Amino acid sequence: MGNAKFDVKQHVTDTIIAQIEDGTPPWRRPWTGGTVGASFPLRHNGEAYKGINVLMLWATAHVKGYNSARWMTFRQAAELGGNVIKGQRATKSVFYGSIEREDESAPEGEEGKRQIRFARTNNVFNADQIEGLPAEYYIRPEPPRDLGTEADSELDKFFARTGAEIRTTDDPRAYYHPAKDFIHMPPVATFFSASGFYGTLAHELTHWVCGPNRLATQKVHANKKEYAFDELVAEIGACFLAVQLGVEPQFDQSAAYIEGWLDALKADKEMIFKAAAEAQKAVDMINALVSEPDKQMAA
Repeated sequence: MGNAKFDVKQHVTDTIIAQIEDGTPPWRRPWTGGTVGASFPLRHNGEAYKGINVLMLWATAHVKGYNSARWMTFRQAAELGGNVIKGQRATKSVFYGSIEREDESAPEGEEGKRQIRFARTNNVFNADQIEGLPAEYYIRPEPPRDLGTEADSELDKFFARTGAEIRTTDDPRAYYHPAKDFIHMPPVATFFSASGFYGTLAHELTHWVCGPNRLATQKVHANKKEYAFDELVAEIGACFLAVQLGVEPQFDQSAAYIEGWLDALKADKEMIFKAAAEAQKAVDMINALVSEPDKQMAA
């Protein structure tokens, strides 16, 4: 194999590019196995993966047809009494950490420490590749709910608690207006399904939380490249949110978007990491807003 250093970011980017070129970017089809419901990938101890690992493990689950949400290393499987089935290949997940080093630039006579951040990969296996694990590791995720064509009061409450201004008119466009800071949605009854309505609203809400009054990661006047990046963040963020809420994510199928993303991903191996991190930050903030106690609904 040689001693060439493994490039984590290039590996992830190449995997995502291959998925997009195959017509199945992982945030478009985040269902583990295809016929089963959507579920966030979980570590051996039940802790949810975040950011780029969600995309990587969704991608592998989709291609390989894995149904279980659980992933673990060879050693973790053994500690749980499990056995990786002979011939099964591992998937790479990304692990972030930091180490403390002496700071040589500290003034003489003073002890200085500095944190060095690093990324490395772990080889993990899906529970479907392992025999002998406790029964709960093989529990299949719930399928997305079929909401029909009427509004869902629980989901309406979730979106209302964010504090976002959501306007509804007969205008058949869904969008976020960054300068006036509101979301516009067509009536729920005009969607083929309520699931489509809430999946689309999740996309616009991701734009909203990235807007100037919250995370401020999205510009009011974006150029073409910035706009494409913002859309990628909104797609991934909406997908994370839709899976959390149990509705099917909705996506722009525009070939121009996909072409633009491919060009950008090939030119910059950092881009998918940045987009996944921004999307995770957006969803974390949405959940923080929703969980604020005594949120004023009538504001």
